[in-house]
Amino acid sequence: MKYEPKDYTRLLGTQGFSDTLLNNHFTLYKGYVDNTNKLMEEMKQMESSGKMQTPQYSELHRRFGWEFNGMRLHEYYFDNMTKIKTELSKNLDLYKKMEMEFGGFENWKKEFSAVGAMRGIGWAILYLDSKSGNLFNVWVNEHDAGHLSGGTPLLVLDVFEHAFVLDYGLKRADYIQAFFNAVHWEEVANRFETAHARTHSLKS
Repeated sequence: MKYEPKDYTRLLGTQGFSDTLLNNHFTLYKGYVDNTNKLMEEMKQMESSGKMQTPQYSELHRRFGWEFNGMRLHEYYFDNMTKIKTELSKNLDLYKKMEMEFGGFENWKKEFSAVGAMRGIGWAILYLDSKSGNLFNVWVNEHDAGHLSGGTPLLVLDVFEHAFVLDYGLKRADYIQAFFNAVHWEEVANRFETAHARTHSLKS
């Protein structure tokens, strides 16, 4: 199966994000898609020629997690953004879950923002644990390390420098605020509903 890059030009014109920054980011994302496909093809060729016990084959597999997660995390990120400012309705289950676990939406937002503002490059991700149903704000340093096993990403924030430096320099807090103004809360809530239903089915 060959992966195709998604078209995110609908995000051009998003307040707080220059078109130059977004187009550069789209190009970087497409690079992850291309590299994922290339690695899959290279591994397939080595498997068909009986070279699976070689250091080269091992390194391809080690690299695959980086490229694949780089592709998929960017898709989560762009998919949970919109040009039209939205809010998370207080009537939705995700909002109520945040109230229950964090003492309120604003408390959750402060914690998530603090994770995103941590020194270093990586990702801030709101996860739903498929076993317990708990929410966690998680820092992921490299694409292929730090993820919660069995966790479903609900909200993904890219805090690699390419995501904000062109527009914000070192003012990461300003970028995080602009991101919150562009969060597609309907998408995030739908991810929660889907994952929450799956969590309950696992328990039953």
